[in-house]
Amino acid sequence: MEAQPNPPSLGQFSNCPQPLYRSMRESLPAVSFVSGFTGELGLVSHRGDVEAVFRRPELFSSTEAVDLQNVRPLIPLNVDPPDHKKYRKILDPLFAPRAVAYLEQPIAELANELMDSFAGQDQIDFAASFSIPLPSQVFLTLMGLPLEELPALLAMKDGIIRPHQALGCAPGHPDALAYQNRTATSIYEYFEPLIEDRVREPRRDLITNFLEAEIEGEKLTRDEILDISFLFLLAGLDTVTASLDCMFAFLARNPDHRRLIVEDPSVIPAAVEELLRWETPVAAVTRKVARETELRGCPLSAGKRVVLLLGSANTDDSEFGDGDAVRFDREPNRHLAFGGGVHRCLGSHLARQELRVALREWHKRIPDYSLVPGVELEYTAGIRSIDRFPMRLGG
Repeated sequence: MEAQPNPPSLGQFSNCPQPLYRSMRESLPAVSFVSGFTGELGLVSHRGDVEAVFRRPELFSSTEAVDLQNVRPLIPLNVDPPDHKKYRKILDPLFAPRAVAYLEQPIAELANELMDSFAGQDQIDFAASFSIPLPSQVFLTLMGLPLEELPALLAMKDGIIRPHQALGCAPGHPDALAYQNRTATSIYEYFEPLIEDRVREPRRDLITNFLEAEIEGEKLTRDEILDISFLFLLAGLDTVTASLDCMFAFLARNPDHRRLIVEDPSVIPAAVEELLRWETPVAAVTRKVARETELRGCPLSAGKRVVLLLGSANTDDSEFGDGDAVRFDREPNRHLAFGGGVHRCLGSHLARQELRVALREWHKRIPDYSLVPGVELEYTAGIRSIDRFPMRLGG
């Protein structure tokens, strides 16, 4: 049998992954195995194969697919059907388009307040000045959490998602895992008294909504609300920030695309979808093989983990024809930036609203911007955010 090319390491999927995705699709089989710090992982890069996995949650499970040191499955991310459906019945209405529509004006006001804070400056750190505080403050308001606690909450989020960076060690290092474990404990300890406080004094926030919700006549338990809150902390403080980083980095490097937005703001909804497709901020998701199976001829044993490369699926010519072209007039645009199947991202409508408003309000006031010359942006792996983002404002 002819030897297959070696697949790339997971650490390569960050700064400029699109050429790498194409190379993988052209040279590797349906599943290509690499060594990760948690063991052997199967990379799935073709659009059809990624969709096939999403369609079979009974074979490709989300339960225990990723260990974040949580003591119970995070709801609804780590819950498979049929239980997954009952949780989504409660949570989906809270994040439906109509439910988040009222946030458009507050998000616009917040975006302008943030821009007011650096008005007149010719250079900013986009991450610190805009992409972190905008979605973070939206999340804290929805959850009813104090804004002054944002630094501590961001540290909790980073301690779970990228604990090795906090310690300056390699991913999977025992010290990083121990730090992640301590952080997970601190998240439970943070939310437990908050939930009890909402029991005594209900408010107009999501935690109160969780307490008042019912599944088939039964209310959520305290542990279930803890598990939902744990997940929301991670998702609410990271994914929209990463999306803003990716989108504005692209627009800073591509003035012709930026001018399309400035000259015709009506393209913004389509631009958001196309930039989600091209950049795919959440580059990959993981599933665990529930029982022995195969994927397009590649055998998979029970317990094996497969990593679905959403970014590769989103640039696959079999779906998009010209997957390497960034077109704001692309129609249809069936990207998988929010995942697919039953576990499709719960907060996708809120994320879209934040991204559309951010691009609209920013380009009203700041039509010209660019990367600071000589600075190379470094994207974090997995979720492609930019910790340090020097941006020059003006022409």
